[in-house]
Amino acid sequence: MSTADLSLRDRAALLHPTTHLGRHAAQGPLIIERGEGIHVWDSEGRRYIEGMAGLWCAALGYGVPELAEAAAEQVRKLSYSHLFGSKSHEPAILLAEKLKELAPFSAGKVFFGHSGSDANDTQIKLIWYYNNLIGRPEKKKIIARDRAYHGVTLGAATLTGLAVNHKGFDLPLDYVRRVRCPHFYREGLPGETEEEFSTRLADELEALIVKEGADTIAAFIAEPVMGAGGVVVPPAGYFEKVQAVLERHDILLIDDEVICGFGRTGRWFGSQTLGMRPDTMSLAKALSSGYQPISAVLIPDSMYEVLEAGSKELGVFGHGYTYSGHPVCAAVALKNLELMQQRRVVEHAAAVADRFQSRLRAFADHPLVGEARGVGLIGAVELVSDKASRRGFAAALGVAAYCQARAEAHGLIVRAMGGDTIAFCPPLVVSEADIDELFDRFARALDDTAAWLATQR
Repeated sequence: MSTADLSLRDRAALLHPTTHLGRHAAQGPLIIERGEGIHVWDSEGRRYIEGMAGLWCAALGYGVPELAEAAAEQVRKLSYSHLFGSKSHEPAILLAEKLKELAPFSAGKVFFGHSGSDANDTQIKLIWYYNNLIGRPEKKKIIARDRAYHGVTLGAATLTGLAVNHKGFDLPLDYVRRVRCPHFYREGLPGETEEEFSTRLADELEALIVKEGADTIAAFIAEPVMGAGGVVVPPAGYFEKVQAVLERHDILLIDDEVICGFGRTGRWFGSQTLGMRPDTMSLAKALSSGYQPISAVLIPDSMYEVLEAGSKELGVFGHGYTYSGHPVCAAVALKNLELMQQRRVVEHAAAVADRFQSRLRAFADHPLVGEARGVGLIGAVELVSDKASRRGFAAALGVAAYCQARAEAHGLIVRAMGGDTIAFCPPLVVSEADIDELFDRFARALDDTAAWLATQR
């Protein structure tokens, strides 16, 4: 079909996620037809650097034949089975063992789902279930952060701290309490050091816990690096200080590794890079490099033992999904992790991260850029109308969206986010030459945006 036909049929049939529906109805979609390595091609044959690894997930890039064969082989052998009622199968068992082996904390059991959203919903339910079983039925609130992103299902969207995921949906629900986003550029006070900012945030967290009552708060959830909230890297000392507060008040730390896990920050997990000590962990996205929909929740033996003992009282553990541990998804994820280890992909990501961060941070000198920030192979630039005051642009102007469109015109896919921020998250197999080309194209898009803004003023 022609691009025009596909565009018309798309607009007639699809409800797009996270899309401005009015603009989409007028403009139609960019239709991606195929991918290979770090590149994708649209329906008109134009090639793009996929600078967002899809949605932060295509770690190994596109068209990896071993992953295609793993899926095909598993479909031929056992296309579907489930884990309900004590059923099991080899791919889920082997993948759970692999995740326990890789985990940066003492993981005892692995629960499988389909997305980061359902993983974080599972976290909520498991922690509530656990506290009920140990006789702490009041310990249910979860502390999350402004600008956090933890998903869009009802539970996960309540944890999420972005207005766009709440407006019109009667969200958030009432079990979440919110603390400040750890963005030093936006939230730091004049003359305050990063360490002092971290201390202030830890003090604010403790004040909230005291106000609410520690016996009502079950957990604190955090991404090591905040993704959809603007690629916010926490300041020096942040997690060390925050975890000291949590430990004093017997509050669990849920580590949301959906974006940061499997090499994105230059180590296997973002918690290792940022100095977190998780109690539980959520995984998705790069778990399969986006080749199959799969997520995982890792919990310690101490929590599982309570759940197991609770079956004497409550009977069947009444949580799970039809496709939990789907054999094809599990087989592909297992092969993905094996390839990452064999090809030393995490080590490669760490090796090229210096070039990525150097090129990224050079944009701080551009007249439109207030801050360039990141770690490993994830980063962002925040666009401002005045560098000295850090004043942003009027939202109606759509500066980041314009810059994203110009990047696409130069053959680069990036993501415009709130606060006129542009995010970068290329496949982990990107080379230094690829990184240079990525940022060369973005530089042209940024200059185009500056020229357009001059006409708007």
